[in-house]
Amino acid sequence: MANHTTRRSGKKKQNVFAINTIIGPGSFIQGDIDAFGFTRVDGSVKGNLHSEGRVVVGAGARMQSSITGTSITIGGIVDGNIMASERLVVLSSALIIGDIITRRIEVNDGCLIQGRVKVCQTTESWESAKSEYQDKQHTDLNYG
Repeated sequence: MANHTTRRSGKKKQNVFAINTIIGPGSFIQGDIDAFGFTRVDGSVKGNLHSEGRVVVGAGARMQSSITGTSITIGGIVDGNIMASERLVVLSSALIIGDIITRRIEVNDGCLIQGRVKVCQTTESWESAKSEYQDKQHTDLNYG
Protein backbone atom coordinates (compact mmCIF):
# COMPACT_ATOMS: atom_id res chain seq x y z
CA MET A 1 0.00 0.00 0.00
CA ALA A 2 1.15 3.46 -0.76
CA ASN A 3 1.94 5.71 2.15
CA HIS A 4 0.24 9.05 1.48
CA THR A 5 2.02 12.18 2.62
CA THR A 6 1.37 15.88 2.28
CA ARG A 7 3.87 18.70 2.39
CA ARG A 8 3.23 21.72 4.55
CA SER A 9 5.89 24.39 5.09
CA GLY A 10 8.68 22.07 3.96
CA LYS A 11 7.86 19.28 6.44
CA LYS A 12 6.50 15.87 5.57
CA LYS A 13 3.22 15.00 7.31
CA GLN A 14 1.80 11.46 7.38
CA ASN A 15 -1.83 10.83 6.43
CA VAL A 16 -3.27 9.13 9.52
CA PHE A 17 -6.28 7.80 7.54
CA ALA A 18 -4.16 5.68 5.19
CA ILE A 19 -3.73 2.03 6.14
CA ASN A 20 -0.02 1.87 6.82
CA THR A 21 0.33 -1.64 8.23
CA ILE A 22 -1.65 -4.78 7.40
CA ILE A 23 -1.02 -8.22 8.86
CA GLY A 24 -3.27 -10.40 6.74
CA PRO A 25 -5.06 -13.65 7.48
CA GLY A 26 -2.66 -16.60 7.64
CA SER A 27 0.32 -14.33 8.45
CA PHE A 28 2.40 -14.81 11.60
CA ILE A 29 4.64 -12.10 13.02
CA GLN A 30 6.96 -12.68 15.96
CA GLY A 31 8.56 -9.57 17.44
CA ASP A 32 7.54 -6.09 18.50
CA ILE A 33 5.86 -3.81 15.97
CA ASP A 34 6.08 0.00 15.92
CA ALA A 35 3.70 1.51 13.37
CA PHE A 36 2.49 4.94 12.33
CA GLY A 37 -1.05 5.50 11.15
CA PHE A 38 -3.79 2.93 10.71
CA THR A 39 -2.78 -0.66 11.58
CA ARG A 40 -4.97 -3.70 10.83
CA VAL A 41 -4.28 -7.20 12.17
CA ASP A 42 -6.13 -10.22 10.78
CA GLY A 43 -3.33 -12.75 11.31
CA SER A 44 -1.30 -13.82 14.35
CA VAL A 45 1.17 -11.69 16.30
CA LYS A 46 3.46 -12.63 19.16
CA GLY A 47 5.08 -9.39 20.29
CA ASN A 48 3.93 -5.96 21.39
CA LEU A 49 2.19 -3.58 18.99
CA HIS A 50 2.67 0.17 19.37
CA SER A 51 0.87 2.40 16.89
CA GLU A 52 0.74 6.18 16.65
CA GLY A 53 -2.72 5.80 15.11
CA ARG A 54 -5.81 3.65 14.91
CA VAL A 55 -5.59 -0.13 15.43
CA VAL A 56 -8.13 -2.72 14.29
CA VAL A 57 -7.78 -6.34 15.40
CA GLY A 58 -10.09 -8.41 13.19
CA ALA A 59 -12.29 -11.28 14.38
CA GLY A 60 -9.84 -13.89 13.06
CA ALA A 61 -6.76 -12.31 14.66
CA ARG A 62 -4.81 -13.99 17.46
CA MET A 63 -2.41 -11.79 19.42
CA GLN A 64 -0.07 -12.49 22.30
CA SER A 65 0.66 -8.80 22.60
CA SER A 66 0.26 -5.66 24.57
CA ILE A 67 -1.29 -3.02 22.32
CA THR A 68 -1.01 0.77 22.46
CA GLY A 69 -2.73 3.14 20.05
CA THR A 70 -5.10 6.06 19.81
CA SER A 71 -8.38 4.41 18.85
CA ILE A 72 -8.42 0.60 19.10
CA THR A 73 -11.08 -1.87 17.97
CA ILE A 74 -10.78 -5.49 19.10
CA GLY A 75 -12.67 -8.30 17.37
CA GLY A 76 -10.26 -11.21 17.87
CA ILE A 77 -8.25 -12.71 20.72
CA VAL A 78 -5.75 -10.54 22.59
CA ASP A 79 -3.62 -11.98 25.39
CA GLY A 80 -2.01 -8.80 26.70
CA ASN A 81 -2.71 -5.33 28.03
CA ILE A 82 -4.37 -2.59 25.98
CA MET A 83 -3.80 1.16 26.27
CA ALA A 84 -5.96 3.37 24.03
CA SER A 85 -5.37 7.11 24.37
CA GLU A 86 -8.73 8.04 22.80
CA ARG A 87 -11.12 5.07 22.85
CA LEU A 88 -11.48 1.30 22.82
CA VAL A 89 -14.25 -0.66 21.10
CA VAL A 90 -14.60 -4.31 22.10
CA LEU A 91 -16.71 -6.26 19.60
CA SER A 92 -18.90 -9.23 20.51
CA SER A 93 -16.38 -11.64 18.93
CA ALA A 94 -13.51 -10.40 21.15
CA LEU A 95 -11.66 -12.16 23.96
CA ILE A 96 -9.24 -10.00 25.95
CA ILE A 97 -7.02 -11.45 28.66
CA GLY A 98 -5.25 -8.46 30.18
CA ASP A 99 -5.73 -5.04 31.66
CA ILE A 100 -7.26 -2.10 29.79
CA ILE A 101 -6.54 1.62 30.19
CA THR A 102 -8.49 4.07 28.03
CA ARG A 103 -10.33 7.38 28.04
CA ARG A 104 -13.57 5.94 26.57
CA ILE A 105 -14.81 2.38 26.08
CA GLU A 106 -17.59 0.69 24.15
CA VAL A 107 -18.20 -2.97 24.99
CA ASN A 108 -20.54 -5.09 22.85
CA ASP A 109 -22.67 -7.86 24.31
CA GLY A 110 -21.04 -11.30 24.06
CA CYS A 111 -17.37 -10.32 24.35
CA LEU A 112 -15.17 -11.67 27.14
CA ILE A 113 -12.70 -9.58 29.17
CA GLN A 114 -10.52 -11.05 31.90
CA GLY A 115 -8.59 -8.26 33.57
CA ARG A 116 -8.95 -4.81 35.04
CA VAL A 117 -10.55 -1.96 33.10
CA LYS A 118 -9.63 1.63 33.93
CA VAL A 119 -11.46 4.45 32.16
CA CYS A 120 -9.79 7.83 32.75
CA GLN A 121 -12.12 10.79 32.37
CA THR A 122 -9.67 13.54 33.32
CA THR A 123 -6.29 14.42 31.87
CA GLU A 124 -4.68 13.99 35.28
CA SER A 125 -6.05 10.46 35.78
CA TRP A 126 -5.00 9.55 32.20
CA GLU A 127 -1.43 10.80 32.72
CA SER A 128 -1.20 8.98 36.06
CA ALA A 129 -2.52 5.69 34.63
CA LYS A 130 -0.28 6.00 31.56
CA SER A 131 2.81 6.63 33.69
CA GLU A 132 1.99 3.70 35.98
CA TYR A 133 1.45 1.43 32.95
CA GLN A 134 4.72 2.48 31.31
CA ASP A 135 6.64 1.99 34.57
CA LYS A 136 5.18 -1.51 34.91
CA GLN A 137 6.05 -2.35 31.27
CA HIS A 138 9.62 -1.14 31.85
CA THR A 139 9.92 -3.16 35.07
CA ASP A 140 8.51 -6.30 33.38
CA LEU A 141 11.03 -5.96 30.53
CA ASN A 142 13.97 -5.64 32.90
CA TYR A 143 12.97 -8.23 35.50
CA GLY A 144 10.29 -10.39 33.85
